[in-house]
Amino acid sequence: MKKTIQATAAIFLASSTIALAGPGHGTGAGIGEPAKPVAADRTIKVEMGEMYYTPGDLDIQPGETIRFEVTNTGRMVHEFNIGTLQMLRAHAEEMRAMMQGGMMTARSVNEDHMADSGMAHDDPNSLLLEPGETGTLTWTFPEEGPIEIACNVPGHREAGMEAELEITQRQG
Repeated sequence: MKKTIQATAAIFLASSTIALAGPGHGTGAGIGEPAKPVAADRTIKVEMGEMYYTPGDLDIQPGETIRFEVTNTGRMVHEFNIGTLQMLRAHAEEMRAMMQGGMMTARSVNEDHMADSGMAHDDPNSLLLEPGETGTLTWTFPEEGPIEIACNVPGHREAGMEAELEITQRQG
């Protein structure tokens, strides 16, 4: 029985690791690319609370580099993840596997367990923050969207924790 459980766990972890390394993470999917903080055109402070981002939807200029300073003011773990709808859906499944595998709970992230399992939440387009934590992410956006921000912690996006990034040329 013990060997069956260990084999099942090994298969789960191997498939999860493959999923995390798959397409749709970080770059190369038409969402832009990570940038150095000194390259930022501006900084946007974002607050993550229970099922919301403030500010909500954001206007971004084509090719603009934004330094996001993100603070989790809620009581639960929240994620700030930049991606296309397809990427966000795929990542939500990975986050569900992380929750089921004990790598995170509603209120905390178990970094040691993630490291031991070979899974890590270290994509350049994403921040996973415990309550009270602040993180930064600097991103250069492409010439056009559609691009969104969402929290892929199970149930959060479904409860409305998402925002649209409008990439438009400013008139003026």
